[in-house]
Amino acid sequence: MRELAPADELAATAHRPYPSESAAFTTARTALLASEVALRRQIEAVAAERRALPEAPVVAKDYSFEGPRGTVQLADLFEGHDTLVTYCWMYGPERERPCPMCTGFLGPLAANAADIRQKIGLAVIARSPVARMQAFADERGWRNLPLYSDTSAAFGRDHHAWQDDGDWPSYDVFTRDADGTIRHFWSGELGGTQDPGQDPRGAPDMTVLWNVLDTTPAGRAADWYPSLAYN
Repeated sequence: MRELAPADELAATAHRPYPSESAAFTTARTALLASEVALRRQIEAVAAERRALPEAPVVAKDYSFEGPRGTVQLADLFEGHDTLVTYCWMYGPERERPCPMCTGFLGPLAANAADIRQKIGLAVIARSPVARMQAFADERGWRNLPLYSDTSAAFGRDHHAWQDDGDWPSYDVFTRDADGTIRHFWSGELGGTQDPGQDPRGAPDMTVLWNVLDTTPAGRAADWYPSLAYN
């Protein structure tokens, strides 16, 4: 394995000062760039550690869902691929409108869904009927996002989404072996890992909204929460 250049060396040669940049800013920004290089490397190392997980547990149940063309099984959601990503959406029938946080995640996912589905299966799952889910998707202009209703609630309960205190989001990755065996490869475990003063979040955080705000001076701001509509 090739030895990597130290992060501070990369930062020293990579940072290009902007007009009117002070020497103090240049020094601080270069140090920050070194930290960003180290963070990128850590993210890549964690991704490699994820890929190296031992053989994943077998999915023993044959889950059923209602899709736009009728009843389908978990295997159908793979769309011919060997990998499937599912997202359990907080939009149960008792909710007048879906979760704004979920909506903030699903918007960018919908924008990239056509590309993602070239490589893997993708499914967004909720307890609401598919027609209700699709109506909201149409309202938001989402296309290419496969929507399914967990009519029995079995899938969501087994994957920690539908709980006694309400719905929670769940991001899960499944694989399918050559013999058709489906395995639960990985899930984003959000609840309980956040530090004091933080909202539940995973690593990596895949919501574009938060990634953009994290680059700003105010950051996420603990007193702000996204909405489905703004005046």
